[in-house]
Amino acid sequence: MRIAAAVQHLSAPEWRDREAAHQARADQLTAAHRARAARQERHPVEDFLFTYYSYKPSVLRRWHPGEGVELADAATTDRAGWRWYRPGAAADSMRVDGSALRAERGSLLANIGVILRATANRAPGFGCFGLHEWAMVYRQGEPRHPVPLRLGRDGTDAVVEAHELRCTHFDAFRFFTADAVPRNRQTPSRDRQAAFEQPGCLHAGMDLYKWAVKSGPVVPGELLLDAFTLARDIRELDMRASPYELTAWGYDPVPIETPEGKAEYVRAQRAFAERAGGVRERLLAIIDG
Repeated sequence: MRIAAAVQHLSAPEWRDREAAHQARADQLTAAHRARAARQERHPVEDFLFTYYSYKPSVLRRWHPGEGVELADAATTDRAGWRWYRPGAAADSMRVDGSALRAERGSLLANIGVILRATANRAPGFGCFGLHEWAMVYRQGEPRHPVPLRLGRDGTDAVVEAHELRCTHFDAFRFFTADAVPRNRQTPSRDRQAAFEQPGCLHAGMDLYKWAVKSGPVVPGELLLDAFTLARDIRELDMRASPYELTAWGYDPVPIETPEGKAEYVRAQRAFAERAGGVRERLLAIIDG
């Protein structure tokens, strides 16, 4: 028999302070992107989390307390009209309606849980060296990003041909060029994503942000921003190890075509795998209810 968890009660000053702190943190994280958007400018590294995942800064700014938290004096706020909220036990209070969300998104949450659990239970792999970005431009006339290639066209192709591709993440593999696909050790697919995901993969770590958003307001705002910050930091390494020349944007390369670059990449990859493990564990605890 499942025993209901105790409800945490937050006074209006308490939850408003948490909400304000969350909004300030979110505003700081999205300030540069919002300023560029107003000027219609693009950044090849920092804008990725807003274009590829397509979640607006307003999604990050909205604070949720998570399940089992009752917010005093919230019934007269905008929160009363938000999806998946319901009145609490006390007068004028509100709380996240986890039961309704789980009834509507049960299959989605179950699928997320399968992927996260399979990833957490698999040994991490650290031998890919970020070559997925190289495979995306292999023997291709125009690169995916309007940024020059650090080693030029021939040099980039030579790096791919000198290595075994070991990409396990479908959403990276699906952008491989036709010539790069047969060079990969595995053939990841959407329907077998849980069978390939592994905790050393940078993109599996970045995707924790996506899974946090998709899980809705049962995920506390603080965890959502932790997942976003992790994804932001991973994206920087991802592009520094890519074939693109980004020194003009302030990014020194991690030259994975050299032994020193490989060692640097793996050190950073291991640290991100550890960070991602903590975020993944917190998300799984919420999804499992």
